[in-house]
Amino acid sequence: MRGRILVTPRSLTAEPHPEVERLRGSGFEIVYSSAGQTPTEEELVELVPDCIGWLAGVEPVTPRVIDAAGRLRVISRNGVGVDNLPVDLLARRGVKVMIAQGANARGVAELTIGLMFSALRSIPSADAGIKAGSWPRRRGMEIHDRVFGIIGCGAVGREVARIAVALGARVIAYDPLRPNLDLPSSHFAYSEIDDIVGQAEILSLHCPLPADGSPVIDRKRLAMARDDVILLNTARAGLVDEDGLIEALDAGIVGCYATDVFEPEPPVSLRLAGHARVIATSHIGGFTTESIERATRIAADNLINALSNKEIAR
Repeated sequence: MRGRILVTPRSLTAEPHPEVERLRGSGFEIVYSSAGQTPTEEELVELVPDCIGWLAGVEPVTPRVIDAAGRLRVISRNGVGVDNLPVDLLARRGVKVMIAQGANARGVAELTIGLMFSALRSIPSADAGIKAGSWPRRRGMEIHDRVFGIIGCGAVGREVARIAVALGARVIAYDPLRPNLDLPSSHFAYSEIDDIVGQAEILSLHCPLPADGSPVIDRKRLAMARDDVILLNTARAGLVDEDGLIEALDAGIVGCYATDVFEPEPPVSLRLAGHARVIATSHIGGFTTESIERATRIAADNLINALSNKEIAR
């Protein structure tokens, strides 16, 4: 046996996954956390000490857990975010952190567009109203010719941009690298964040948190937004100032906040998630059959490749 690998993503512990089980064929022992549940700190402290590799999900990983991981050499995420990991501590400990780059981009992008249409056509409230015995008919809006702002044009943001342009929206985007997306200049242009916030009828967030952890959409930028703007967030809850957002929702500045991310998850308070102008989903952006397959395959390959390096696998 080449060593033990801990597997903790809820989507992979509920039932054995062929890509995870493939690790056994490479000579590793697989250690699963509790099936279908987010592992607690106590469970991680119990399971991690003898593991040299870890296929990790979005569960919080504390310094205490890393202190218990004396043999750990590699953490391979089945996604791209590392906000749940103490990356500075891991770097000091010499633990390599790897991500499944781009694996869930299409799934997250498609959910973003789904949330957009849900907001434009008030689909959740219509569904809830009919099921309650009424017949709600709220006038909707079409996406064609709408100004669609995007902050962040990485793997997800650029996919959202392409879909939005294909639907006839006029996309303005911010990204410090300004990658070439091969989109027509008549429907796509780069701009600065403040300009985008001030113009966008729909604003979608696809960027990392700033290094200092401050929100990108704070009270100042919320005050710049057009009345009834639709704000989409399938990236990170901390990108938006929650207290300022609730004030903007109450005031009608933000017409709808459609989000797949909360802090913490699940939300302890329904102050935001339960707001009448909020459409909420339960962090399902990358939770598609295809995204899970891609992410799991990449995460397993990353572990095999990294742990085959003698220097790492010592």
